[in-house]
Amino acid sequence: MNRKPLVLPAAIGLLASVLAACGGSDSGGDGGDAIAVGTTDRFTASKEAPAPFDPAYAYDVGAWNVLRQTVQTLMAMPNGGGDPTPEAAEECGFTDSGNERYACTLRKDLKFSNGDPVTAEDVKFSIDRALQIKADTGVFALLSTVDAVETKGDREVIFHLKSADATFPFKLSTPVAGILNPKDYAKNKLRDGFDVSGSGPYSLKAETSGDDVTKIVFTKNPYYQGISDVKNDKVELRSFEDTESMGAAIDKGDIDMMTRTMSPEQIKKLQNAEDSKIDVIEQPGLEIRYIGFDVEKPSLKDKAVRQAIAHIVNRGELTNKVYGTGADPLYSMVPATVTGHANSFFNEYGEPDVAKAKDLLTAANITTPVKFTMNYTTDHYGSATKAEFETLQKQLNDTGLFDVDIKGEKWETYRPKQREGKFAVYGMGWFPDFPDAETFLTPFLDKDNTIASPYVNKRIRETLIPESRREADRLSASKSIEEIQKIVADDVPLLPLWQGKQYVAVRDDITGAEYALNSSATLQLWELGRGVGSD
Repeated sequence: MNRKPLVLPAAIGLLASVLAACGGSDSGGDGGDAIAVGTTDRFTASKEAPAPFDPAYAYDVGAWNVLRQTVQTLMAMPNGGGDPTPEAAEECGFTDSGNERYACTLRKDLKFSNGDPVTAEDVKFSIDRALQIKADTGVFALLSTVDAVETKGDREVIFHLKSADATFPFKLSTPVAGILNPKDYAKNKLRDGFDVSGSGPYSLKAETSGDDVTKIVFTKNPYYQGISDVKNDKVELRSFEDTESMGAAIDKGDIDMMTRTMSPEQIKKLQNAEDSKIDVIEQPGLEIRYIGFDVEKPSLKDKAVRQAIAHIVNRGELTNKVYGTGADPLYSMVPATVTGHANSFFNEYGEPDVAKAKDLLTAANITTPVKFTMNYTTDHYGSATKAEFETLQKQLNDTGLFDVDIKGEKWETYRPKQREGKFAVYGMGWFPDFPDAETFLTPFLDKDNTIASPYVNKRIRETLIPESRREADRLSASKSIEEIQKIVADDVPLLPLWQGKQYVAVRDDITGAEYALNSSATLQLWELGRGVGSD
């Protein structure tokens, strides 16, 4: 039989809310062998990043996907999409008309995975800790509107905000707001290593080789109370060095499912395979890739140079050549399908035009060819990243206006160097903190931004971002969001490239894989179960 890929008709975030999981610790879990899931995410403890799984530090999709299995948040995104739903909380909501006071009541008898009770003081400790540590990843900025956290009794938590923030419930669904056991976390110091103590669906045990994690064993937490229906007792997340070794493992039956990052060639091969016992699930996604510019570096300081690059980059050629049907050209930092999206870069630059780029550089008295190095990570976003940057390099150098080198290195050293401002031009990816336009703009443009960008636009920071946060109706925030996108297209501190689809490959005796990733690339291992395979 010819195996067809399962293509969901819409993003998981847009599915009807009737699909949302419900239940608690007494549901799911059918025993049997652990379900093995492969990933090319690498988890390393290093001098630069000693605490990869500390919620006050972690700010990449791989680490967050580990934390979402283990650390519970007051709010969570339901499986069917829509607005955040109480998770560790019994109820939450704004208690004023100005969206500046937010109160939550914890579930009764909530416990950490070791049986310790979860209290309102634990919530306060966890939020205060992230804000006090102020890790250089910038993840604390998600909580930047918090002025003070108040507790009343053991179950009530009140957040007093500095300014209106209608997106605050979304932010309380992210791992930085995870509830931690104070017995295991110092107030003023990150927790080094790979241990995690939370009240989420699973407890965690990491197996390591040197400073690297090779496997994470998630065991169902018997005390868990929340909206997720845990359908298995144990899941192993195995980390592979590359897509080839991960693919070989699923072919041999050593793993049951593989997720990010599969190569375009691997996806195509599996989709076209006949008589395969491996299904490929394709879903729309909100992953984006972009180029960042250090606007203080001499070669990039004049925005005419950055605008000229924007005139030259051919997104259609890039996606077709490197990613095929797995990616679509993106003309804004805000992806298509997200409320407030505008094709700002297409509106500003249109189709690639070398003549316009040349005219810009000439008018600005820029000596050509402009020389710089584009840096990229070799292992964090998949093996196709090298081909992507080779394509970009050729597009720019073929014009004669630029003399571009490219350089790749592992994420372990790449990310710290990027944050320290050692790159003039760098490639990055982004998976949303939550499905709202703000999470594609403020992490890069606001104070304490995650990429440590020196770019500052006062109108964006002082007027437009606060305006957008005041709007509880996110459609009403579109005017401010669209103006931010227009300014970014003119100043070009960032250059969006493409928006990607999501893929999961799974052996046919595994159930629930279609819900294993939501539209924000959140891994939901609790959805997986073991059924009966077909011939």
